[in-house]
Amino acid sequence: MNSVFAWRSMLFVPVTNERFIESALRRPADALQLDLEDSIALEHKEEARRSVAAAAKRCHDQNYDVIVRVNRPWRMLVRDIEASVCENVQALTLPKVPNAEFVQAVAEIVDEIETEKGMPVGSTRFIVMIEDAEGLHNMHSIAAAHPRICGMIVGAEDLAVSMQMAVDADSLYVPNVMAVAACRRAGIAPIGFVGSVADFADEQEFKKVVERAARLGFEGAFCIHPAQVALANSAFSPTESAVERAKALIKKFEEEKALGRAACTFEGRMVDAPVVKQAMRLIEKGMAFNL
Repeated sequence: MNSVFAWRSMLFVPVTNERFIESALRRPADALQLDLEDSIALEHKEEARRSVAAAAKRCHDQNYDVIVRVNRPWRMLVRDIEASVCENVQALTLPKVPNAEFVQAVAEIVDEIETEKGMPVGSTRFIVMIEDAEGLHNMHSIAAAHPRICGMIVGAEDLAVSMQMAVDADSLYVPNVMAVAACRRAGIAPIGFVGSVADFADEQEFKKVVERAARLGFEGAFCIHPAQVALANSAFSPTESAVERAKALIKKFEEEKALGRAACTFEGRMVDAPVVKQAMRLIEKGMAFNL
């Protein structure tokens, strides 16, 4: 991934709930994620599909990027894709991805729909969700399955069911660190945190969880409650003081480099090329988020 991932916070919105959409449009989320999956009852799926295009345009017109989470069973998935692929939707979230072949099949369908609608082929990106033991086993191949993929996330609740494990920091730590490694290897963004997205009642605890996620290498998070948005934005972007420190570190390193030295000391710590790369990345993120 050569550029900064744009979505620190991706706020879920049930696409048929007008009150929730109106509330979401007042939040500082980087992207709104219109949901066709868990928040929509089976008998309302068709209504939800009919609502996607208008809701996406409404969000896009208010300067939000738009993601749509689709359903997993193939017959529902194809109908969801047909309803969701449009000029105002930047990405689809694919739940319960089992293997790379699944992603490639979905991409072929999206290719056809983009062509039919006169869209540039490849303009709709994918966020892939790892939610069962099979997906966990195939995580590295899934992450690299197709150029449309921009990010990957571990779905805690469904994975816990598949693995017959608890939903807590112990059980979820290894899958999430594995996800970071798979994403970095594939050049896509790791999304998420070590915990369940359903734990939204304690804002201070969520703050700790997303700050830990940023330290582990994650780039953004799904949010199911508006109160989580600002916390995610803060966690996944550097502070102004951190950016200024990084600039000062690089300045010192460049001064020492001009004198023929490959390393230097800054604030009592050794600085060499990898440390400088980290500082440059931090500055890049600060610029992306106007810091």
